[in-house]
Amino acid sequence: MASGKSKIGRRVARALRVPFIDTDKDIVAEHGPITEIFAANGEDHFRALERAAVAAALQRSRAVVSLGGGAVLDPASRADLRRATVISLSTTAEAVRNRTKNAKRPLLAAGPDAWQRIYDERRPLYEALASVSFDTSTRPVDAIAADIVKWVRTQS
Repeated sequence: MASGKSKIGRRVARALRVPFIDTDKDIVAEHGPITEIFAANGEDHFRALERAAVAAALQRSRAVVSLGGGAVLDPASRADLRRATVISLSTTAEAVRNRTKNAKRPLLAAGPDAWQRIYDERRPLYEALASVSFDTSTRPVDAIAADIVKWVRTQS
């Protein structure tokens, strides 16, 4: 969460001339704001919607796909991701605090320490799936995107 997936993903997709898909944006477009989904139907319902969005996005043969931070919690999504190139973006709690001061993120409603707890729980999943990782804590978004594009091109 709050690692810059959408901003960086859009830049990478543009540089590689492939579509950009943000599964959270797809969910919002079809079902409404994520905060309202959580409030009305709970996290389990949101995760089912997220699983469907991830499966649909990963059907594309060439695209940059930005997944919500919790998408890796679903075993079927993890299985799908094992067949894809996964670029993990990590950040620090300090950077997240600065990025999410006014953001409406249901899983962070308990305060800034919630991010660290969630990240620590998910980190083994992120690391197991990642083909490569980039830290987004302090470097400019454009520089990170350029490094990712360079890495992707060396893999082709």
